Amino acid sequence: MTDETRPFAVVIGGGSGIGAALAGAYGSAGTDVIVWDIAGARDVTCDVADPGAIERAVDETRRVRGIPSWVTVTAGVGHSGLLTDVPADEFDRIMAVNVRGPWLCLRAWARVMSEVGRTGSFVAVSSISAHLVDRNMGIYCASKAALSMLVRVAAEEWGTIGLRVNAVAPGVTRTRMLGAGASVESSSWLAGVADRTALGRLGEAEDIAQVILSVHDMAWVTGQVVECDGGLSLHSPIDPYGAPQTRPAPRR
Repeated sequence: MTDETRPFAVVIGGGSGIGAALAGAYGSAGTDVIVWDIAGARDVTCDVADPGAIERAVDETRRVRGIPSWVTVTAGVGHSGLLTDVPADEFDRIMAVNVRGPWLCLRAWARVMSEVGRTGSFVAVSSISAHLVDRNMGIYCASKAALSMLVRVAAEEWGTIGLRVNAVAPGVTRTRMLGAGASVESSSWLAGVADRTALGRLGEAEDIAQVILSVHDMAWVTGQVVECDGGLSLHSPIDPYGAPQTRPAPRR
C-alpha cells in the first residue's frame, strides 16, 4: 500500500557516484527516496538506454510508492575519443544514455504528473563540458550540450502544468567515471585540474548532491543550468592534451 501523503524523491542512476551521494543526502534529511539503477544499491532496476525499462520502472515506482515530488536524473556515461576516430555506434550509445535516457525518464514522469494534476521538480545532471571545448571528448560534450538544451525546452513546455525543470553542471568530480583510485597524487592531469580550479581541489559527489537539493528547493527557478565546478571553468577548459600546439607557419 502506497503512502501518497508523504513526499518522496526518485534518483535515477542513484546506485553510485553523484546519484548515490544524493540518495544518501535525502536519507540524512529524512526524505524517502526510490533509487533506479542497473547496478549498486537500488530499489528499481532500470537501464535508461531501454525505453521499455523506463516505463516499467515508472509503473513499479507508482505501485510501491506513488508519484514523486522530486525527480533527479544522474545516470550517464563518460567517453573519450577524437572525432575522427569514434565509431558511429559509439556516438549512438553515448547519446542513448546521456540524452535520450534522461529525456525519456523526465517525459514519462511529466506525462504521469500532467494526467493526475501533480506538480514537481526535475533536475538532470549535465556538465560544464556542455559549453567548454574539450579535445578528445567531443561526443561526450555534444551529449551534455544536448541535455542542457532539452532541460531548457522542457522547462518552457511543462511550466504551464506546474513542473520545474533544471540542470546542474559539475566540473571534474571524484566518481568512478574518473577510474578506480584516481587522485591528484596518481594523475598529473587531475593534479593540473585541481590546480586550475579556483577552490583548489577536485569536486566530490557530495558537493554536487548539495547543489541538486538546493536547486530542487528553488521554487521560482526553472530552465536553468547551474554550474557547480568550484570555479574550474573560470580559468580554462579541461584539456587532456595540455596547451594547443602551434600551427606551422604557412608557406610563402
